[in-house]
Amino acid sequence: MALLSPYRRRWIILALIFCAILLNYIDRQILSILKPTLKCEFGLDDRGYALLVNIFAVCYATMYPVAGWLVDRFGARRMMLIGIVAWSSACIGAGLTRTFSRFGFFRGMLGLAEPVAFPSQLRVVATWFPGKLRATANSVSVAGSSIGAVIAPPLISWLAIRFNWHAAFIVPGVIGLGLAVLWWLIYRDPPPEVAREAAESSGFASSEAFTWPQLWRTRSLWGILLCRFISDPVWYFCLFWLPGYLQERSGLSLAAIGMVGWIPFLAADLGGVGSSMWSDRLVRRGIAPLRARKLMLTAAAACAPVAALTPYLPHPAVTIALFCVVGAVSLSWLFTLSVVVAETFPTGNVGSVMGIAAGFGATGAIVFNVFVGRVMETLSSGQVFAVMAVLHPVAAILLWTMVRPERPNSARPQVVAGATSPA
Repeated sequence: MALLSPYRRRWIILALIFCAILLNYIDRQILSILKPTLKCEFGLDDRGYALLVNIFAVCYATMYPVAGWLVDRFGARRMMLIGIVAWSSACIGAGLTRTFSRFGFFRGMLGLAEPVAFPSQLRVVATWFPGKLRATANSVSVAGSSIGAVIAPPLISWLAIRFNWHAAFIVPGVIGLGLAVLWWLIYRDPPPEVAREAAESSGFASSEAFTWPQLWRTRSLWGILLCRFISDPVWYFCLFWLPGYLQERSGLSLAAIGMVGWIPFLAADLGGVGSSMWSDRLVRRGIAPLRARKLMLTAAAACAPVAALTPYLPHPAVTIALFCVVGAVSLSWLFTLSVVVAETFPTGNVGSVMGIAAGFGATGAIVFNVFVGRVMETLSSGQVFAVMAVLHPVAAILLWTMVRPERPNSARPQVVAGATSPA
């Protein structure tokens, strides 16, 4: 690997990140796929299940800003390694436990470990790829999230049916430890000329960066935080509630979930990658990068209100079809808001901004999980889907009114030959 050209190495690194995020999402998705099994195992109702989800989500939200800072401080290579080892160990621990308290502990450990993945991923994309490739590279790498959600239903269902629910946690965890070894052997930071090209394609000098207090005084940071707080709960619902909803409200068995439960996540992945490629195409046609992302995200948000139809069209096939659209909207936003961070802030800050923003997104999901747990328990699910229908359109309004390119006060305007200035 030492003789590998940097332009080829970056795509291999991207493939490793894809695999890491794929396992990341399989590990977190196990809970929702085995929801009825685990509710029976530990004697839980929907409120108890919501509490279990929130153990993960609170740890996840708390750790995300710290993880972003750690990635900016110590680099993607070291922090991604630590993250993969930690979340894989947590998954194995959950599979070995027999008590609710220990199971909750390992779900909390999973929540503390998994936030490292996405700031590391964004740091790699921002330092290895120029603006004309950035949204595509970002979407390809984070597509591991939705592919993991596609693979999880048949894989976890098969492991649980063929062996037991413990195996459904242990097997992905062991695979993750093997991936950690590959990451450490292959990843290297980009050479200076590659990092310089990536930074300057967004109009930033490679040495520019905000201090931590300066970040919090930028309007765009608050705009991105609010966008994530409002829009992320929809994707969290898809991950943690949709498989159980299809089993408990639509009458699908665990085996049926293994056969069809992956369909909305495949549609989400195709929508997320396709919309990102479209926004990159807009950039190549001369539209400023940040404006191209905003146009695409607004178009996606216009499709979100279909979620409100879910309780009125209860057939499983219709529910799956509706959530193909909802999932595509959600991943278009999750994928491309990361790119918005890279187009809005200097490379030296993207890990921190990504971490803070994802922490706010997880906090929004915690609030929404409590609401969903209470409403689902009373069988009034229409309120849940009505709220979901408006979250992305509201986030689109905030995106246009609050997010713009940000520069440190000490920076001087620069004209870079061949670079496209964000707008």
